[in-house]
Amino acid sequence: MPELQHTATAVVLTALPVEYEAVAAHLTDLEEDVHRNGTRVEIGRLGGTAWRVAVAELGEGALNTATLATQLVEWLRPEVLLFVGVAGGLKAELEIGDVVVGTKVYAFQGGKQTPEGFHARPEVWHGSHRLVQTARSALRELKDIRGHRRPIAAGDVVLADDRSALAGFIRRTYNDAYAIEMEGSGAAHAALVNGSLDALVIRGISDHADPGKAAADASGSQELAAAQAARVAVAVLRKQRPRGTGGDSEEGPQAGGARYGGDHIDFRGGVFLGPVTGKGREQR
Repeated sequence: MPELQHTATAVVLTALPVEYEAVAAHLTDLEEDVHRNGTRVEIGRLGGTAWRVAVAELGEGALNTATLATQLVEWLRPEVLLFVGVAGGLKAELEIGDVVVGTKVYAFQGGKQTPEGFHARPEVWHGSHRLVQTARSALRELKDIRGHRRPIAAGDVVLADDRSALAGFIRRTYNDAYAIEMEGSGAAHAALVNGSLDALVIRGISDHADPGKAAADASGSQELAAAQAARVAVAVLRKQRPRGTGGDSEEGPQAGGARYGGDHIDFRGGVFLGPVTGKGREQR
């Protein structure tokens, strides 16, 4: 089978080395490239797909992510932007190694402080409908991964106390959020200002956002969570075709001519330079 041409780019953002390494492990033929302002990426191939994948380790924080993600989008012109990494779990049902696909990302720190208390002024970005749908399908096939398609809370804070005032505020104000992390809102905003970019935040649960975080991290939970999130991200890309390749997902019609369907011919994706005439024939 001939190797597919890598016709479109997906950018995968990470904050930590463990997240970066988990994604890069799925790619081949990696080569480093450097933006004129110094931001570095490794670009490789995702075998069996048309995707060229650029993975970047940007460091922590939403502002840093938004700034550098915008830089990378302008440089590499991707069709897809993913943020892949680890997060704290906000729901009792979550286990270490579960993966949360962000249907929404909340920036939870915005608001107004008044004598009557803090009034939240949240911002929210929805995950790309195309990618959320693809993630649903991909997770059904990843039988050994517990996947959740739920909102994610993002802010420039590491939550390691589930009884703190901040934890209580998030439970009251963003009660449907399943995970808390730091960079997703930055990636989502960069995708929004680009205008035509599909984006998704995928997070593996590495702790429960409680005093046990340090012990969980020391036990290898971040490595497990990052690996699980990377597996989901790769599964999404494998199922999601680049635009203009004969369908948005792997189940779609194939590009490049007609297909015989038993009692009809499917010409979707074909190119014709003149009239096409069909002729019926008696079946025997």
